[in-house]
Amino acid sequence: MKLIHCADLHLDSSMTTHLTKEKAKERKAELLASFNRMMEYADRENVSAVFFLGGLIAGDLFDRKNISATARNAVYHAISTRPEMTFYYLKGNHDVRLFLPNGKECPENLKLFGEEWTAYVQADERCRLVISGVELCEENHALIANSLTLNREDVNIVMLHGQEAEYAAQDKAEVVPLRDLRGKGIDYLALGHVHGYKKETLDSRGEYCYPGCLECRGFDEYGEHGFVLLDVDLEEKTVASEFIPFALRNGHYVEVDVSDCMSTAEIMDAINETAKKEHLPHEDFVKFVLVGEMALASEKDLDYLNQWIQDDYYTVKVTDKTKIRIDYEDYQNDASLRGEFVRLVQADEKLSDEEKAQMIQYGIRALEGEEIE
Repeated sequence: MKLIHCADLHLDSSMTTHLTKEKAKERKAELLASFNRMMEYADRENVSAVFFLGGLIAGDLFDRKNISATARNAVYHAISTRPEMTFYYLKGNHDVRLFLPNGKECPENLKLFGEEWTAYVQADERCRLVISGVELCEENHALIANSLTLNREDVNIVMLHGQEAEYAAQDKAEVVPLRDLRGKGIDYLALGHVHGYKKETLDSRGEYCYPGCLECRGFDEYGEHGFVLLDVDLEEKTVASEFIPFALRNGHYVEVDVSDCMSTAEIMDAINETAKKEHLPHEDFVKFVLVGEMALASEKDLDYLNQWIQDDYYTVKVTDKTKIRIDYEDYQNDASLRGEFVRLVQADEKLSDEEKAQMIQYGIRALEGEEIE
């Protein structure tokens, strides 16, 4: 049997942080369209009518508390018109309790979870598939692992929405205690909250996985996006997972070494050369990050670079993480005011090398008559 694990769809996201109003409106519609395409994919795959989970929706189905009628109706329609599919919905930290349109009852094929462990069982003569889940909150997260009881003879899928404990929690999400969940008999731990795909070994039996968000929404959501397709074999008692790239647009973080560049024009050439090597799709989100050490006398105009490249991609941004390269020997015998300034800063033991370099850069630019913002 096949299952889909998706999370962090963030339908109804405003998309205005990185996009113009026109593109934000277009991108918002694309998010919903990708959700519908995913459901059409499920239909084409001829998933088992008994065991199909129309989506292991592991939180953050929506992006905010106030959901538009368009988004509500689209999700309700996807669920209610597929009675042969079962949808297991675990609320995330951006979701409301229930998203049904006004006057609509909860479809029988939509299964929900609360703040105590809830288990749903699919069984045949070979084995039981048990899907367990709980909404993490401040009151229960410390006791979640201890209160989880699973039968090791079952195929066990567990759903949680939160940040894995090895990393600091963000966006007020609760922590998923991976260490305490090991050895519990979990075959597949379906997680939500992290927006990039990640799959790792949980223990000798199972694995844990973040499918990431279905679509890239900004410059901080890099890499391929999509969902995870699970193939559950009840006879062999195994769960195989495969990431399915599905996004209409992806995000790219591209570093450009500009150490040898002395001008904005040369930086432009370096960006073009890097873009060709990376084969970046023009319909995607792209963030170019300038790196390396540039000479003190070099020149770069970020505003110009961002204006110059705007039409090359769906949305694009150029940022600067370069460091200043200063050859202090060049200024040892420099009798000018500039040389005296460099030597004075270099001799200050209270300053770090980075602070010295930055102070020298600003100072020399000021001495040359440039206005410093």
